[in-house]
Amino acid sequence: MTKAMPSVQSFGGRRVRYETARSFKDVLVALRAAMGDATQGQLGTAVRECATRELFEQRMQEVAGDSGFMLFFEMDHGAWLKTFGVRRKIVRWVFGNPIIAYTMLRHDVAAGLFAPIEFVLIENESGHGSTLTYDLPSSLMVIDDNPPLLEAAKALDRKLVELVERVMSAITRELPVCRRPNMRDPWKTPSKLHFAR
Repeated sequence: MTKAMPSVQSFGGRRVRYETARSFKDVLVALRAAMGDATQGQLGTAVRECATRELFEQRMQEVAGDSGFMLFFEMDHGAWLKTFGVRRKIVRWVFGNPIIAYTMLRHDVAAGLFAPIEFVLIENESGHGSTLTYDLPSSLMVIDDNPPLLEAAKALDRKLVELVERVMSAITRELPVCRRPNMRDPWKTPSKLHFAR
């Protein structure tokens, strides 16, 4: 039997953090209002029931919220962390839209490793305000020279920024970003985000 040998490629990513005076609960409510709910298998149902691309796209538009995104999965880290004595509200969301994902996966199916996208919302340690953290999609998806993929991923970056700035509307400051090792910097920085260099 031939042993499978891995191919390893290093790449960098950009972590973005937004802090707001808005409470954890208020931000969560705003997120739920902006995003469709696909946590009950709506995507799988659409795949089975929609015979054409047009029908599938129509169904996804019906499920997506006005942000264009839908929630696929929510993990309440805060619920289980209490067992270990950590008293913080923390949720991780996995969300996206297959129609948006297609704009990237058609240029590189491996981009599906980071689509759908995710973030974590954390109540600040003081109990006042909250912080939302995510990894910039284009910095994860585009690790080779692929201009069409980069363009589509940057469009997703902008769409994500619009959502985050809307739900965190009382933004007081943007926190420094953690930098991953071996970071390349082919991306221009959007005007309202601050990244580590």
